[in-house]
Amino acid sequence: MKCVICKHGETKPGIMTASFDHNGATIIIRGVPAEVCQTCGENYLTEDVSTKLLSQVRDAARNGVQIDVRQYLAA
Repeated sequence: MKCVICKHGETKPGIMTASFDHNGATIIIRGVPAEVCQTCGENYLTEDVSTKLLSQVRDAARNGVQIDVRQYLAA
């Protein structure tokens, strides 16, 4: 797909690292599947990946972590 940010690049499947500040917790999730613009590096997530990612962030915050780095879980 054409990147909506730079308007020049095309996206290709790749991975990204996402960071969140949620309820006072800083959570970093690596290995998130995304479409990545080959020109500017902008990342695009599918709805399914976004839903799973946010669920993992909420679970980590609910477990009382303050700072956490973890791998994305596709399941």
